[in-house]
Amino acid sequence: MRRREFIALLAGAVGAWPVTARSQQSRQPRIVGVLVDGLQTDAEIEVRLAALRKALQDLGWNPGTNLRVETRYGIDDDVLLQGARELVGLAPDVVLAVAPPAVMAMLKVTRTIPIVFAAVTDPVGLGFVQNLAHPGGNATGFFTSEFGFGEKWLQLLKEIAPNVRRVAVITDSDNRGAAPQFAAIQAAVPSVGMEELIAIDLRDKGSIEQEISDFTRAGNGGLIALRVSKVMAERKSIIALAASHRLPAVYPLPIFAADGGLVAYGPNVVDQFRQAASYVDRILKGEKPADLPSQAPTKYELAINLRTAKALDLVVPPFLLATADEVIE
Repeated sequence: MRRREFIALLAGAVGAWPVTARSQQSRQPRIVGVLVDGLQTDAEIEVRLAALRKALQDLGWNPGTNLRVETRYGIDDDVLLQGARELVGLAPDVVLAVAPPAVMAMLKVTRTIPIVFAAVTDPVGLGFVQNLAHPGGNATGFFTSEFGFGEKWLQLLKEIAPNVRRVAVITDSDNRGAAPQFAAIQAAVPSVGMEELIAIDLRDKGSIEQEISDFTRAGNGGLIALRVSKVMAERKSIIALAASHRLPAVYPLPIFAADGGLVAYGPNVVDQFRQAASYVDRILKGEKPADLPSQAPTKYELAINLRTAKALDLVVPPFLLATADEVIE
């Protein structure tokens, strides 16, 4: 072979190598990280993640072929931070962060990996995005509601239990999303005709039953549970405490009514996970979180448990039954 021909052949081979390498690399599964502020044993969380996986499959992303999903769970900040670090170490293409503590953990460890959030309250106030229309950073996604829900929850409590004058709010002082929700309820107390508002903090689980017992003793009381992860994780015990003390209670998501809670009003969070899949898809195809607007829920649901109402000797007003999305009999 002549020297000139050999050089040309070698140059052609070298030039073709990056194309071959890129072709091989393109066949590697894309990595989606999922960081959940919640317990892996919570069946409702699995329902949400199943909706995410199904939506991704409908968009052409199939685990085991062109997609790899890595999930980490935790309701403790340290555990979430460790999970965030583990996910970053896997070099994911995008991370779905569920609830504010999970988003905070991810933003502590990366400002470059795209983050899609779900089940978040007030992403602007929490500093996750610059504004809803133009997030501006590496995070965007779907938030659960505005703080006007605080007044709605109070109104529901008053409508379903007119004798209630005092309200205990089940909260979590470790969750930054809790304080604004409590403040919104507090601001609405005078307009709804309530006389007293107190907070019962899940931070000290050992004292909750005693605090609820003390609160109940004064009479005319009701409960509101905030939409935070620890309330979600402890929902069955909270519902049981409300039942044992015969307290009418309003909850933040329809799943609470299905689990025995009196009345619940909030967004369809499962639907948010389907929507989040569309943002994951768009980012995997090259769009940037900074250019994808943060979105409010498209559907809110009212659920009423008539069995619980009967146990509390409450008559649910007909207009509430007529507007309910789900009535459990």
